[in-house]
Amino acid sequence: MSSAQIIKFDRDVPGQEFRDAMRHLVGGVAVLTVGQGADITGMTVTSVSSLSVDPPSLIVSINRAASSWPILKQYGYFGVNILSADQVEIAERFAGKGGIKGAERFAGGEWIARPSGAPLLADALAAIDCEVEDIIERYSHGVVIGRVRHLQIAPQGTALAYWHGEYVAIDRDQDIARLAEVSIPVPRVGSK
Repeated sequence: MSSAQIIKFDRDVPGQEFRDAMRHLVGGVAVLTVGQGADITGMTVTSVSSLSVDPPSLIVSINRAASSWPILKQYGYFGVNILSADQVEIAERFAGKGGIKGAERFAGGEWIARPSGAPLLADALAAIDCEVEDIIERYSHGVVIGRVRHLQIAPQGTALAYWHGEYVAIDRDQDIARLAEVSIPVPRVGSK
């Protein structure tokens, strides 16, 4: 194929096919929290990723129809709470299971506020306080770039992941040993 040839597709990929494909991607589970005082809400997300170490920053994708969206834009700060495997109930509550909304989602957890005022989960594997640096709006979602302003890290714990529509526990010690048994050797750079 020449570099000047233009490829045209006959159809768009159906949304359900795309969702099914993305279910093969394992995602870490976090709760994004926004607002201050009594004006708080949040949502469960698997779309958090580090962006830069210098300066410390991350990105998260948020549906602009979500109740958290206008509050995030109003306050300009948010918390990212990376959940442990024993926090499935919190993940489900913030996903809206049972119709729970807004500040009611914070029941059943110990929440603290750091510099921004956004609630952070005291016993999260990591709780990260971020200031919105930029928002890129595309289609149904906004990609939010957050500058890390404060963080707290738990000494250790079992992570909560989401894969094929199910919550999955990932234990560092147990799973690293199992993965080592079946892993594919990766050649080191410069070795033959």
